[in-house]
Amino acid sequence: MIDILRQFPLFAKLSDSKLQWWAEHGEESWLEPGAILFKEGDPAETMFFFVLLEGELQLTKQIGGSEVMITYQPGEFTGEIPILTGKPCGSTVRAVHPSRVLQISAESFKSLMLNCSPMRDIILPTMMQRLQDKEAMLWQREKMAALGKLSAGLAHELNNPAAAGRRAAEQLYETVQSLQSLALNLSAQAGASVPLDFFTELQQEALQRANTSLRLDPLAQSDQEEECSDWLSSSGIQNGWRLAPTLVRAGLNTTWLDSLAARIAAQSSNPAPTLHCVLAWLEATLSTVSLLQEIEQSTSRISNLVSAVKSYSYMDQASVQEIDVHDGLESTMIVLGHRLKQGITVIREYDQSLPRFVAYGDELNQVWTNLIDNAIDAMQGRGQLRIRTAHENHCVLVEIADDGPGVPAEIQSRIFEPFFTTKGVGEGSGLGLDISYRIVVSRHRGDIRVVSCPGDTRFQVRLPLIVQPELNREPMLVSVPSV
Repeated sequence: MIDILRQFPLFAKLSDSKLQWWAEHGEESWLEPGAILFKEGDPAETMFFFVLLEGELQLTKQIGGSEVMITYQPGEFTGEIPILTGKPCGSTVRAVHPSRVLQISAESFKSLMLNCSPMRDIILPTMMQRLQDKEAMLWQREKMAALGKLSAGLAHELNNPAAAGRRAAEQLYETVQSLQSLALNLSAQAGASVPLDFFTELQQEALQRANTSLRLDPLAQSDQEEECSDWLSSSGIQNGWRLAPTLVRAGLNTTWLDSLAARIAAQSSNPAPTLHCVLAWLEATLSTVSLLQEIEQSTSRISNLVSAVKSYSYMDQASVQEIDVHDGLESTMIVLGHRLKQGITVIREYDQSLPRFVAYGDELNQVWTNLIDNAIDAMQGRGQLRIRTAHENHCVLVEIADDGPGVPAEIQSRIFEPFFTTKGVGEGSGLGLDISYRIVVSRHRGDIRVVSCPGDTRFQVRLPLIVQPELNREPMLVSVPSV
């Protein structure tokens, strides 16, 4: 056993007596593939310190529905973190291949740490590095999980206007082709008896009515379409039901149609066919304009979403700069728009006199994302989201409130702890509020707290206007889920 231990860095500087102590006090055991050494949540009091002598171990941790894995090779050790911190195991370790481990009790390990400096000099730095690596990995995975969530929402938001624009473009192609044919038919039917100015003025009149007409509710639209269709049928217009929806949306009601028929009768020697050609041509013209407007609205929506994302992420801008907190809140709500559409009423109470201040704008937007997203979850997609800003004692106050069931008093003191979550398994990592706390308190020297009772939960963020944020230039591995 002593010769085996000498091969590993952990034991390389130990005296023969210390190695003999390990040989006498260490308990050797074999693990079959899949055998669990310890599992997440095991109390620290039941832990042992393990050294892998042969085989391979795998550490796993469940984070927000995904699993993080780290492997241990011969000579590496595990179990020191729960023993020295007194906290339950944060992960599960199992054998990948047939593995041989050497273990000592928690009490023996603590005694060894006090009396064996060569081993302590290896274990403590390794433990600190593991904790730092674990935190960095957790934050990075949290960031990727949050990015995935936002990307899914943005994909949904972008897909709707993109699909609408594509559909309108396809219809526009067909409508423009038919419009040319209808214009030729109208010219041939009207002949020289109807001056060109008459059609130009008629087109302008119809477009003006379309631009100023009020949008009808579905029931009123249906009633007027039926009335218009009956008028067209009684006037000898074939397939008038196809023209009726566009004419009604443009505000061309039966009163206007009566006026049009009278004007055509006064101008044309063959009024019935001319009326048919005029209405078909007007319908195609109005459809063309409507489709162009739909494409414009779709592209504007896409452009606004892209602008909101750039504003949200402070793309092409310095990480530390003067910000307007309202811009950040608004861009965050646009990015989260897919979650705010159904059943959520947003009430804004903004103090427009708030000054701009120096901050990490993209990181604060992450705080707003975490708080608003949590509020939506708490309300289960239905309720009032209240966002208030104010100038309070040389600080900017941002309050995000919801009317959900509230945070129980007994856990309010723990909600900013890492990995603490009230959500179900796989629904949350417990890192969102921890990261928000670090951004507000550590990075901006501010304060974040919760005031909650059933029907009224308020997360209050106070950011100092005088004290500058921690300008250490070291970017935070920010985000939102990870080991």
